[in-house]
Amino acid sequence: MPNPPDVVLWSIPAFVLLTVLEMVGHRLHPDEGAAGYEAKDAATSVGMGLGSLAFDALWRIPVVALYTAVYELTPLRVPVLWWTVPLMLLVQDFLYYWQHRGHHVIRLLWACHVVHHSSRRFNLTTALRQPWTGATSWPFYLPMIALGVHPAALALCSSVNLVYQFWIHTERVGRLPRPFEHLFNTPSHHRVHHASQGGYLDRNFGGVLIVWDRAFGSWAGETERPVYGLTKNIETYNPLRVATHEYAAIARDLRAARGWRERAGRLFRGPGWQPAPPPERKPVPTAPVLATPVPTTPVPTAAGPATAVPGTAVPAAVGTAVPAAVGTAVPGPVAAAPAAESAA
Repeated sequence: MPNPPDVVLWSIPAFVLLTVLEMVGHRLHPDEGAAGYEAKDAATSVGMGLGSLAFDALWRIPVVALYTAVYELTPLRVPVLWWTVPLMLLVQDFLYYWQHRGHHVIRLLWACHVVHHSSRRFNLTTALRQPWTGATSWPFYLPMIALGVHPAALALCSSVNLVYQFWIHTERVGRLPRPFEHLFNTPSHHRVHHASQGGYLDRNFGGVLIVWDRAFGSWAGETERPVYGLTKNIETYNPLRVATHEYAAIARDLRAARGWRERAGRLFRGPGWQPAPPPERKPVPTAPVLATPVPTTPVPTAAGPATAVPGTAVPAAVGTAVPAAVGTAVPGPVAAAPAAESAA
């Protein structure tokens, strides 16, 4: 197919105009409680967007080469016609939902996408805060290439999806009519997506359509004012640190990991995943302490040899009854008493 127009490039003048209008609107008629604009934050978002254009041009080289190889190997072909383009847009939006959702639930992918969520403001410049490591998205769209969609047609669909999402990054637009809100992604839905409250986390992943979230259980409506940013915000406006801070955190966690299972979890589990604490060591049983035996002392008796009585240290006098231990018969004066009486 002929090279399609670069939709993103052609949309830049509109991006600039709408952003200026929103800035002026916030200055003249600020919304109560709205995050609004902050100069350093807006400059960082614009810088991230410009950087992403340069890095995406580099990442695009190997990705296009791979897509082209797959396209040449597949026997299928999808022509670019008036009725196939809407179908391709629909399929691309469906795959975008899973790509977006995957970048929220797999930490290695989140390290790329976290850039877009790192601002504590929500305005049109936030849409420009794009990652510099966007090469993590290409595997999700391989099915379209394998089904015969030309790589240039896929690029066109992705550009349309991206341009659509620009206008939904705003607090200046409230809820729209219910049929539109039910079918399409809107500023209200996307405010929820950028919020950091527990009930709003990992919700509303759709690009153009919100029906995928409704179908797969990830939709949430806007019920309270969102708090934007991350659950653990970064305190920097440095574009390089914004682009790489989560990769640095992963590297630290990998160095401190106790084994390969934990390392895999740090990479492929969710961003908030923590390994189970190590099991507590049970105390080592010790041998019982034996009681020290009580020494015995021989006790002389009147009618026989000395008898050992435990714990007795004083010899008994002749004719004196010596109480025996329990269960022990002690011969002696008790047995000799009748003979002594008859002698008397």
